[in-house]
Amino acid sequence: MSIIKLDATDSTNDYLKQLVRVDVVENFTMVTAFEQSKGRGQMNSIWSAEPGKNLTMSLFVNEFVFENHTIFDFNVTVALAVLEVLKQLEIPHVSLKWPNDIMADGKKVGGILIENTIKPNGSFSSIIGIGLNVNQTNFSHLPQATSLHSLTGSTFDVELIGIEIRDRLRLLVKEQIDVLWDLYLSNLFKINVPSAFEDKEGNRFMGIIQMVDRDGKLIVLKEDDQWYSYEVKELKMLY
Repeated sequence: MSIIKLDATDSTNDYLKQLVRVDVVENFTMVTAFEQSKGRGQMNSIWSAEPGKNLTMSLFVNEFVFENHTIFDFNVTVALAVLEVLKQLEIPHVSLKWPNDIMADGKKVGGILIENTIKPNGSFSSIIGIGLNVNQTNFSHLPQATSLHSLTGSTFDVELIGIEIRDRLRLLVKEQIDVLWDLYLSNLFKINVPSAFEDKEGNRFMGIIQMVDRDGKLIVLKEDDQWYSYEVKELKMLY
């Protein structure tokens, strides 16, 4: 499995997408960047990281088939790969915030952006972007962010963490998806805890996360005792 190391790039996801268009790329090829100028998160948000201190990586997964499963099953698998590596590193209180944020001790420590290409035979290829705050300590412009170093006082090998995430994902894609969903829901950030939300119209309300369904929709119990489902772009959780 190839590892491509870049000094600088706009986006590791964009670099890998362009590479796939013009060349044959080995499955689970990994691209890392010392500096990334236009990293992207969910819904085109900007992911900004100090050069050399954080993990900015993308993985190419080719011809993957989840028989009788949904695309979001793959999101669950990727998120758990990151979560399990962080637990192995003894990062405190790690959890998964819907849809693709990685939390530690109540703050955001990383994020995932997955871009899929679905093929006529039902398989799909994915470019998986993973941003993880590792050794950065200055988050004055992001008060809800933290890093592995801030949480533990230790300095980590950024590239090694990326390799461990890739290797863990290669193992997890072979696991039973029902087992992975149980793990995902048991590690879901603020599940069964009263929380503040804002919908796409700007309305704010209190609710309790009940679950995420197999299509990736967040199920929230609202004050009228009814369950409501939300797509990714329809709702955000307020800290």
